[in-house]
Amino acid sequence: MLGRTYDSQVCSVAGSLELVGERWTLLIVRDSFMGVRRFEDFQHRTGAARNVLSDRLNRLVEEGIFRRVAYQEHPVRYDYRLTEKGIDLWPVIVSLLQWGDRYIYPGRAPVLLVHKNCGGAVSDHRMCETCGAKLSARDVEARQGTGSEIARL
Repeated sequence: MLGRTYDSQVCSVAGSLELVGERWTLLIVRDSFMGVRRFEDFQHRTGAARNVLSDRLNRLVEEGIFRRVAYQEHPVRYDYRLTEKGIDLWPVIVSLLQWGDRYIYPGRAPVLLVHKNCGGAVSDHRMCETCGAKLSARDVEARQGTGSEIARL
């Protein structure tokens, strides 16, 4: 059985899990792709305790996945914005979402990902099912799905 860290494993999967494999971390990243930027909004949407959320956001900033952008000076308050390194986690989030749609919420996806330009659905290969465009995080928006009563949009 693995311990709580993966220091002894020279493996890209283990190294990635060490950084983003904790539940709250992935939920924070998920919400950032849905436009959440502020601490209070992350806290409300994830339900994470404030101290846990603060620790996770600080770690994500330290690791270069988020950057802080001040939006208020007195007191100083920050938005948390994904960096390019953070945006590169988009395929991971999409894969988890699509796996969950298939096996956890079959036929009632809580969130639908659609191509901003044409409204087409995002395929398993992150292509638009309507126009065939290869999609990135910047090309897609999240909409409420058929199971939206359970969605946290």
